[in-house]
Amino acid sequence: MKTLRWENKTLIVLDQTKLPSEEVYRRCTSWREVREVISVLAVRGAPAIGIAAAYAVVLAAAEIQAGGSEKTTAFIAELEEIAASLAAVRPTAVNLHWALRRMMKTVEAESAAGRTSVQITTALEREAVRIHKDDIAINGRISKFGAEALLEEAGRKRLTLLTHCNAGALATAEIGTALGVVRALHEQNRLERVYADETRPLLQGARLTATELYADGIPVTLITDNMAAWVMKTKKVDAVIVGADRIAANGDTANKIGTYGLSIAAKELGVPFYVAAPTSTFDVSMQRGEEIPIEERNHDEVRQIQGVPVALKDIAVFNPAFDVTPHENIRAIITERGVIEAPAPESVAKFFTI
Repeated sequence: MKTLRWENKTLIVLDQTKLPSEEVYRRCTSWREVREVISVLAVRGAPAIGIAAAYAVVLAAAEIQAGGSEKTTAFIAELEEIAASLAAVRPTAVNLHWALRRMMKTVEAESAAGRTSVQITTALEREAVRIHKDDIAINGRISKFGAEALLEEAGRKRLTLLTHCNAGALATAEIGTALGVVRALHEQNRLERVYADETRPLLQGARLTATELYADGIPVTLITDNMAAWVMKTKKVDAVIVGADRIAANGDTANKIGTYGLSIAAKELGVPFYVAAPTSTFDVSMQRGEEIPIEERNHDEVRQIQGVPVALKDIAVFNPAFDVTPHENIRAIITERGVIEAPAPESVAKFFTI
């Protein structure tokens, strides 16, 4: 299953809200349709969201151009408004904002070179395709560095891992970040088993991670979120590995809600906790995790499971989509450029100056 495909000026998106019972693809021919699939989590995962946003800008540029906007200044102004609208859809996932900035820098460069709106649109498509292809290469490098890091700590044994949410092929352009590492270990016959948290309230672990790993023949056991600490204690879990949606300059990491609690349990039990994410997920403009905006989603996501009510329809609900794991709880952050051991303000700053 391919998360995203760009064919004939159309973004084809695997609708992840339908998995695992149905494999449905949505064809997006306008930027509004892309915004919608990002909003409802039909496409999700920080890298995949960024790629989708890049293609949304291409579709927006084509639409503006087709509408007869001949003046480059008017074309750019309208494109900036659309980029701002896309950025507001998922405030926590920094790859969305990173991709939009990269696309708008392309607009600036092409405009400064005197290009027409038609030429700018063509350049935007090239840049979106480049972002897409780059993510495939990034996935491969993260998996390599991650497997090396985990095996170095574990020695010669086969590893038992625990993961939360979905940081796999369905969240990226290829094999995934955290699950890319899992796949690399499996290929080397160094993986014993993966325990996958179900990840309430939207069950990305149950619907997506378990499905991905099972399809690849990787030994996976699904558990509910509140089993994780006991599983770590009794099933000899060697490490926890998760993805990330935004990483602050000090190494504090925002990821799917439930990750923070998992890191506390891991620290208490002496289980190393790893984060796998591309460097584009770092937001060094934010010094600490407390500065990261946390998206709060529709309360019915908690009151219902797959549309079936499990609580009173008017019960008060708090539904943050993410939480922040302090850098003190993280053994290392695995990126496509290498591994940041014991992430902290100094080690992150040094990493980005090398």
